Amino acid sequence: MDAERPSVYVFVYGTLTDPNRVEAVLGAIPDARYELESDAALEGLRRVEGEYPTLAPDGRVEGRLLAVDERGLEALDRYEGVDHGLYERIAVPCADENVDDSAWIYVGDPDRLGVTERVDWPDGKSLAERVRTHVSRHGVVVRRDE
Repeated sequence: MDAERPSVYVFVYGTLTDPNRVEAVLGAIPDARYELESDAALEGLRRVEGEYPTLAPDGRVEGRLLAVDERGLEALDRYEGVDHGLYERIAVPCADENVDDSAWIYVGDPDRLGVTERVDWPDGKSLAERVRTHVSRHGVVVRRDE
């Protein structure tokens, strides 16, 4: 990775908290810049389990911040199945002066992921719209652990 710092943050809470998995997903991308950074928490959402983990309203989930460039973000979208509707990428405000306005999170469709726990997002036309509504109404933030 070159010395220039990646410019986009993603809060990761599943397989991408593992440096070896990050390397497997992003290491083969030509000229991609990425860095798995400090521990962080997502406040206002919780992790729920299915075939793959996803998020649900309320609670707190531990994870890490992953800094990536645009090529890395595109690779993460492919890895998370965004084009196939498996996960949606949603912006969440950061409560950290060292991070720009927001970080991305990936929220999976609980029905497609086989989540058995009830997940109640606000009403809306799409999962992305429903998650964005919850994020804005309930003050969901990403906070770097100190």
